[in-house]
Amino acid sequence: MSGSRQASRTGGAVLIGSSLGGYYRDLLANHYERAALINPAVRPYLLLRDHLGEQRNHHTGAVHEVTEAQMRELLDIEVKELAAPENFLVMLQTGDETLDYREAAAKYAESRLKIHEGGDHSYQGFDDELPELFAFLLSRTATKAR
Repeated sequence: MSGSRQASRTGGAVLIGSSLGGYYRDLLANHYERAALINPAVRPYLLLRDHLGEQRNHHTGAVHEVTEAQMRELLDIEVKELAAPENFLVMLQTGDETLDYREAAAKYAESRLKIHEGGDHSYQGFDDELPELFAFLLSRTATKAR
């Protein structure tokens, strides 16, 4: 790792991102050591095209407009190649009704992949994954602290 790249890292900070948060995590890849991604979006600018226009939050009632400009912004920040795929733990469930898990499996093929049959976009059984998730995220942090 080059000195300038190392200098841009944020200490022992790690990230956990799910769905669109997983997509944004790629953008921050040069600032954090490790990340866990749960059912991450790979090409949200294509997925969200079906939702252009006014959208209502079913929980709060808030209204938000999804625009073509936002889709271009998502495309503009896309990370096509991961600088350090080994720094990702990617947890996927094949029953995700929102995203095609195979897109993430292909993008993160060189990362640590956990693919579980069934489940859904909310990642069923997430609590059971916490010990492994924390062990992965903290493993490099613990090493750096020595």
